[in-house]
Amino acid sequence: MKGSKLHVALYRPEIPPNTGNIARTCAATGTHLHIVGTPGFRTTDKHLKRAGLDYWHSVKISYHRDFSDLEKSLPSSRFVYFSSKAKTVYTDFLYRVGDCLVFGCETTGLPEEMLENHPDTTVRIPIYKDIVRCLNLATSVGIALFEAIRQLGGLG
Repeated sequence: MKGSKLHVALYRPEIPPNTGNIARTCAATGTHLHIVGTPGFRTTDKHLKRAGLDYWHSVKISYHRDFSDLEKSLPSSRFVYFSSKAKTVYTDFLYRVGDCLVFGCETTGLPEEMLENHPDTTVRIPIYKDIVRCLNLATSVGIALFEAIRQLGGLG
C-alpha cells in the first residue's frame, strides 16, 4: 500500500485554505488526515475545496469529536505534538511508523494541558520569534511531515 504510514491531526482548525492545503499535502504523501473537534468552518466551504482542488477523492480523512476519540481510533500510534513552546527541535526527534503528528488551531495552538502531559513527545520548529510570531499551519505541517517521511526512508 502506498503512503507515508503516518497520520496528521488538526485540532480545531480555523482557516479553510490551511486545511485544504494540508489535505493536498496528505493526498500527495498518502498520509491519513484527522480533524479533531469542531473546525471553525464548514467542510463544504468553497475556500477549503479550492485549496484542495481536485485532490479530495485522494485524501483519507477522518473526523473525531474530541482528542479522546482520536486516541481510541489510533490505539497503536504515538502522538507527537507541535508547539512553539517545546524544548526539542523537530529534527532532533526520532519519528517512527504510525506516529500521529498533532497540530493546534491557528490562533491558540494546542491546549496547555495537552503539552504539559506530553513533554517527551512535544517538539518545535525553530523560527526567529523576534521577527514573526509563528509559521502558517499548512507550512508547519509540511515541514514536519516531510521530516518524518525523510527519517522513515522517504515515500519510495
